[in-house]
Amino acid sequence: MDKTKESYNDQVEGRNSVLELLESGKDINKIFIEKGNKHGSINKIIAKAKERKIVITELEKTKFNKMVQTNNPQGIIAIVPPFDYCTVYDIINLAKQKNENPFILILDGIEDPHNLGSIIRTAETAGVHGVIIPKRRAASVNSTVNKVSAGAVEHMKIARVNNINETINTLKKEGIWICGTDMDTNKYYYNQDLTGPLAIVIGSEGYGMSRLVKENCDFLVKIPMQGQITSLNASVSAGIVIYEAVKQRIKN
Repeated sequence: MDKTKESYNDQVEGRNSVLELLESGKDINKIFIEKGNKHGSINKIIAKAKERKIVITELEKTKFNKMVQTNNPQGIIAIVPPFDYCTVYDIINLAKQKNENPFILILDGIEDPHNLGSIIRTAETAGVHGVIIPKRRAASVNSTVNKVSAGAVEHMKIARVNNINETINTLKKEGIWICGTDMDTNKYYYNQDLTGPLAIVIGSEGYGMSRLVKENCDFLVKIPMQGQITSLNASVSAGIVIYEAVKQRIKN
């Protein structure tokens, strides 16, 4: 198998996620439906699957439950080929095609697939051109990420790289500024110009950015903390800084 590809654990579960998958035009090998569960949006999914000539199989509840990998499959499972990651240059070229300044998200070691899915969902709604994740010691795109992202992974370019620092240097050569998020700085995120070619780095849930990645950033920004808890969930931090960049870009 192509080593640049990772499996979704071979399946996507949940009605919204499967519907997004169908509408994206991505390949689906087969769809399994829990017998007796043909109500609501399942009928829309069945119609679209038939339109695309995708095989649909009904399963008894016991067999269906043996296949399930998430907590709420809503009576439907789509079997999919491995997720097709793109290259960093695919992301840069997308921005060029749109005649926009590159707007990229770099995730330095996000390990929780729920956080990864949530961040990808936010990035897609904000018009981010692509998300870059490391191959080692980090979550990859799987069925949980797909479900939490509400299908946004099907519309977002995601590159999986060997070395985040080498990738940052590649982006810098393309004229892209690197903005790190870290508490060890005096500058608040809303006082930083985020309008040009930009890549925002979000660190891991427990440790933040690695030392080398932090040193490789062009500038660092922080989110003000007023309470007793001195850190935010990674997906919340990402959303705050991403949408500040969106606000500035709209005004600009």
